[in-house]
Amino acid sequence: MPINYAKHGPQSKRNTTVSEASTNGKKPQFIPFTRLEDAQAIRAAEFHPSGHLYAIGSNSKTLRVCSYPRIQELKAMREDHKPYQPAVLFKRFKHHKGSIYCLAWNITGDLLATGSNDKTIKLMRFNADVCDVEGGEAELTMHDGTVRDMCFMEDLTNRSSLLISGGAGDCKIYVTDCETATPFQALSGHSGHILSLYTWGGAVFVSGSQDRTMRFWDLRTRGCVNLITAPPSSAHGPGSPVGAVCVDPSGRLLVSGHEDSTCMLYDIRGGRIIQTFRPHSAEIRTIRFSAKAYYLLTGGYDNKIVLTDLQGDLTQPLSSVVVAEHADKVIQGRWHPTDFTFLTTSADKTATLWALPN
Repeated sequence: MPINYAKHGPQSKRNTTVSEASTNGKKPQFIPFTRLEDAQAIRAAEFHPSGHLYAIGSNSKTLRVCSYPRIQELKAMREDHKPYQPAVLFKRFKHHKGSIYCLAWNITGDLLATGSNDKTIKLMRFNADVCDVEGGEAELTMHDGTVRDMCFMEDLTNRSSLLISGGAGDCKIYVTDCETATPFQALSGHSGHILSLYTWGGAVFVSGSQDRTMRFWDLRTRGCVNLITAPPSSAHGPGSPVGAVCVDPSGRLLVSGHEDSTCMLYDIRGGRIIQTFRPHSAEIRTIRFSAKAYYLLTGGYDNKIVLTDLQGDLTQPLSSVVVAEHADKVIQGRWHPTDFTFLTTSADKTATLWALPN
């Protein structure tokens, strides 16, 4: 059944933190709570499923796992708060031979994977209680170009984790059995670099590529089950390369961010574009729904972080508000699993945790 666009998202229990502020004429502004600094651009960030930790990967080849602040600290934050360096609980220099482009935790948080422009993936068992790697690490070498994105999926039949990875080079998406650290599928179809991968549960995931397409894949059929072409940038001509993709928790709504600074909302079950809009003035490289899909978080090469309100009729113009800003390009943004806070990485060599002051 297609989405009832006019009633997207629960209306009776709506989270009005941002939307109320914007409609009342007050611009909501997230404040940097912690700020990690590095010698080079920081690309990758991901919260641990518990929400107590987050991992950071940098162009300096350094992998860090940091402690998330206590909720009492966040609740006490004022507008004049000065960001401080987060507690780094785990640190590994020269984790890769090249820059760390992406990283991911599995759903239980005991596996951590990192991908690099050295064309390798490192897969590690991670003990969150002591914040350390257990045993050795597996190095995966099946890619012949930069590994740009990864996501974990659960193989319910065999009760094991699968790692989905993609990037440059042969433009194939590889599926790896994490128990044996062995790649066992190579999915072909894209003709350009794969820049983004996302799964929301089950056996299906979506990929976004420089070839201007998004593909849905089903591991049960071992192939592409749906192909979506980016909408034209103008009245004529091709669409724009896809820098980021995400699907809401219900699996009904796809959102994509593009090189031409547009976002597209797509009804997966109805098979049609709902609308395109432009929350940034430069390329979009990160996009994520908040926990209940009330808001969309986007970051762009215009240095800005934008929240778009998705409560209400999705066919109508959407309210987008700049809520935070870096000194250089925003590369990645991630919501906390439960709190109304988010983490961003930037070419300004920082990873920043943002929260709303009380």
